[in-house]
Amino acid sequence: MEIKEELFRPILITKGRKTGREHKVMLRAVNHNGKIYFSRHKPDGDWFQNVLVNPLVKIQYNDNVFIGNAELVTDETLNEKISFLKYPGEERAKEKRVAIEITLN
Repeated sequence: MEIKEELFRPILITKGRKTGREHKVMLRAVNHNGKIYFSRHKPDGDWFQNVLVNPLVKIQYNDNVFIGNAELVTDETLNEKISFLKYPGEERAKEKRVAIEITLN
């Protein structure tokens, strides 16, 4: 099973950096060039901080659970591309964001 949608709303499951417990959050995600991307304005959210400490994540979508490895996107051009894909036709697509790239196992 694979994720075919370019823009979708899965549940991202991370491992808590302090508690070690699963942390679930529903987010808007982008499927681009075989990778899954999650982004936000600042890197201060719990899920974002969890991924930086524990990069093994799960993505729950359409009754399936996918496992992958996350890493911080450092390419600013790619960050901009992800924003435009995440918010097509919206003004907020132009806002600077930080992103995480998930490579599914």
